[in-house]
Amino acid sequence: MLELSDIKLAIIGLGYVGLPLAVEFGKKRSVIGFDINQPRISALQAGHDSTLEVDDQELKEASQLSYSANPADLAQANVYIVTVPTPIDAHKRPDLTPLYKASETIGKTLQKGDIVIYESTVYPGATEEECIPVLEKVSGLKFNEDFFAGYSPERINPGDKEHRVTTIKKVTSGSTPQVADLIDSLYNEIIIAGTHKATSIKVAEAAKVIENTQRDLNIALINELAVIFNKMDIDTEAVLQAAGTKWNFLPFRPGLVGGHCIGVDPYYLTHKAESIGYHPQIILAGRRLNDSMGAYVVSQLIKCMMKKRIHVDGAKVLVMGLTFKENCPDLRNTKVVDIVKELEEYNIAVDVFDPWISSTEAQHEYNITPVAEPEINGYDGIILAVGHKQFVALGAENIRKFGKPEHVLYDLKYLLTAAESDLRL
Repeated sequence: MLELSDIKLAIIGLGYVGLPLAVEFGKKRSVIGFDINQPRISALQAGHDSTLEVDDQELKEASQLSYSANPADLAQANVYIVTVPTPIDAHKRPDLTPLYKASETIGKTLQKGDIVIYESTVYPGATEEECIPVLEKVSGLKFNEDFFAGYSPERINPGDKEHRVTTIKKVTSGSTPQVADLIDSLYNEIIIAGTHKATSIKVAEAAKVIENTQRDLNIALINELAVIFNKMDIDTEAVLQAAGTKWNFLPFRPGLVGGHCIGVDPYYLTHKAESIGYHPQIILAGRRLNDSMGAYVVSQLIKCMMKKRIHVDGAKVLVMGLTFKENCPDLRNTKVVDIVKELEEYNIAVDVFDPWISSTEAQHEYNITPVAEPEINGYDGIILAVGHKQFVALGAENIRKFGKPEHVLYDLKYLLTAAESDLRL
């Protein structure tokens, strides 16, 4: 059994989750940061993180962190932390391909006594039912005899500079009580907020997936209320502010639900539930409602344009913001794309403006080429889709300058007052 002082750490996947973790560990112990994306590795070696989760100074402070895209370098490690993406496919089914590939890579260098810790969001049971068999097959070693495993769900919040990896309480678990203790001690080296040692790997997996499912359902409820209140010509934000005066009212707001967690994780849970013979109702209903909000937003915009006698066919609309949330460059599973596609169905020309994103990435991921600057007096409709600080700084008067003399300004993020916009969600 490894001792804490014996651990030689490797982190597999240096994205929004893996890099901040690698940097914090790299301040205290030797760490190999591994990613299959060579340009990503080269950029990090040059001292810059394109996701903006870690600044250049923090990278310098991680003096014991090295980067590699060469799987052979992983042979130096005896504890592996896997932080690869876990997306869904076109049919909203879990896509475990990155996990399988990461497990295969580790399996080729896995030695007796080694530990593999997974952080990627999965359904309960996936670590032991899907990942461990891959490790066993590739390595030829036996689980819980020759090697061990753990699960510690990621809780990264992209763009959030207050809630960082070290200041968010960390759930840990291990495949044996001794391994669980060691893994918990390892994370306690860097987690200021402390840890919670779950009773099993499955419990830790389940805890992660319900965190975001709960948020998804709460937002779905508020989205449905917004649809109802809009039909009644009641300002949703005014209602929420009034209800929020009660001490135990939860402060959720309506909006698009995208990103790598909230818009994805519930499908992992429902997939597992259906595989054991239970068809979830509330969770899937919430997902359907949240996934329909892009089309709803466009329908509201079209109605308002028609009331103002703005010709819809051939109109031009500016969508301000493409990322899934404010003040970060993360485009994963952004639901703003649903708005763009729906507008194009009406033969509306769409300009997307977002100062945070990589144009190359937007083009590659969504076939969207954002504009460098919006046109002055150029648009029949303007949708404030993401609450970037740059848009807040512009204010209503400057944002309206992008519109033609007759236009509709739709504020999805409550950046403006009700009087300053024509529509609010």
